[in-house]
Amino acid sequence: MTSPPPDLLIAAGSGQYPMLAAAGARAAGVRRIAVMALRGQASRKVEALADEVCRIGVGEGRRMLDWAGSLGIRDMMLVGQIRPSALFTTRFDSVARDMLRPLRVKSAHTIFGAVAGLFESINLRVLPASTYMDEHLPAPGVLTARAPDAREEADIAHGHRAALTIGTVDIGQTVVIKNGMVLAVEAFEGTNDAIRRGARLGGRGAVVVKVARDGHDMRFDIPVVGAITLKVLRRARISAIAFQARRTILLDREEVVEGANRSGIAVVALDSGLPPAPTRPPAEPAAP
Repeated sequence: MTSPPPDLLIAAGSGQYPMLAAAGARAAGVRRIAVMALRGQASRKVEALADEVCRIGVGEGRRMLDWAGSLGIRDMMLVGQIRPSALFTTRFDSVARDMLRPLRVKSAHTIFGAVAGLFESINLRVLPASTYMDEHLPAPGVLTARAPDAREEADIAHGHRAALTIGTVDIGQTVVIKNGMVLAVEAFEGTNDAIRRGARLGGRGAVVVKVARDGHDMRFDIPVVGAITLKVLRRARISAIAFQARRTILLDREEVVEGANRSGIAVVALDSGLPPAPTRPPAEPAAP
């Protein structure tokens, strides 16, 4: 087993994910944690878990590189969400514009890939976003008291195939399906709005499937499900949600399962047959 790095830089977006990543890193033995908190996105709560903090705007590429480079830290993680609208409302500096300009296709995968490349250009190593998140990557199985019925099982199987297919062309991770009909495919609006859109069309009893495609770059944009997702599912009258076991971050597990049980929503972690997300830093290459 590889040893944890002594220092870690976390670029933190919104949600609980950055706090859990920081707590997991600390529990694994990381001694020094620096947090690059994205202004307007990251919660102030993450700062309490950090030894050093800098709040930086999403479009401030030069400032990101300067601060990250000044820390003397080798490893970093990109965790938490960025509101999709930020791409259209943020003023980007010349470094950020130069990073985005070569991208012929702008998807979460290509944009975050470019961000990772930007940090790698100053010799940072971007770790899988699942690192230190062992307890938040559920094993295969039905997590709720109610298992999917036959109709939901069929929709989950079809939805899983459909979601893997849209992932191959970098469209999104989520589909909403009912009675074999795909009601919504996630685009740049994000999972929650895709769920709402599908439910408006299909009404009560639709099924949600969320996946990471085969070959997904686990350094960023790993599928995440949590209490906010559950709130959207309940309001949209979704009857079941399925996601890939050991490849999906499940936040607030106890709250999600208890809330889903109260609402009669089946929650399933699928055995996709794809490799699990790594939870420890990769070994450094041997010295020549």
